[in-house]
Amino acid sequence: MTLLVRWAALALSFWVATVLIPGINVQGGLTTYLWVALLFGLLNATLGSLLKLLTLPAVILTLGLFLVVVNASMLMLVSRWSDKLEVENFWAAIFAALIISVITRLVSSVGKKALPL
Repeated sequence: MTLLVRWAALALSFWVATVLIPGINVQGGLTTYLWVALLFGLLNATLGSLLKLLTLPAVILTLGLFLVVVNASMLMLVSRWSDKLEVENFWAAIFAALIISVITRLVSSVGKKALPL
């Protein structure tokens, strides 16, 4: 159940990012947001984990801020692989990665408290 909450939280955070940031666009409705969230989650779990491990010295030196750059890179990669997500530039990806991280963290923490599994 927590996996579904995380997936929904990620889809919601993508929607908020598209509303707040003019350089991020998702063409489609709810199913498209769910698809982009699934693709981003799978890519971030596989390749993102490897990138986070390889860039660990930079993450330590920047006190974790480099993780935003890694997440923005994952977002740009999802944009290249999916024709439903458009990211105009790297700065839009940086701001979207910040928004996606914060909203996903907030919704997931609320979801964990609401679903004591």
